Amino acid sequence: MSAMESVDPEPLDEVATAAYAHLFQALADPTRLTLVQHLASGEHRVRDLVEHLGLAQSTVSKHLGFLLECGLVTLRPEGRSTWYSLAEPELLRRLTAAAEGILKATGTDAVLCTHLRQPHRHRSTATGTATATATGDA
Repeated sequence: MSAMESVDPEPLDEVATAAYAHLFQALADPTRLTLVQHLASGEHRVRDLVEHLGLAQSTVSKHLGFLLECGLVTLRPEGRSTWYSLAEPELLRRLTAAAEGILKATGTDAVLCTHLRQPHRHRSTATGTATATATGDA
């Protein structure tokens, strides 16, 4: 085959491309990335996140909804409360490490919160103890 000849590239998978774009869109928003960092420390209720971030409840709920839609966050109802947590903390940890490597290679030495670098444990914000579950009211 000569240099002038080209091979037709494989057609792009539009569904896969859209799925990747949606995932990266979820992590591209600073507020959503901040929520992910907070959830890396364990389960939180919306009211906890509102208090920690100083954002409006509607803003936190909207962004959590987007993260839920992408499958990055799960929810666990408990009484009148709903607890949010990362769906795949280990996979997010690996993605974050890969992003840090890319940033470093391109001249930016940036590291997100240490919670994304450590093994995930559910942490009750109400009691401050490591547990598999958490309690509290809405």
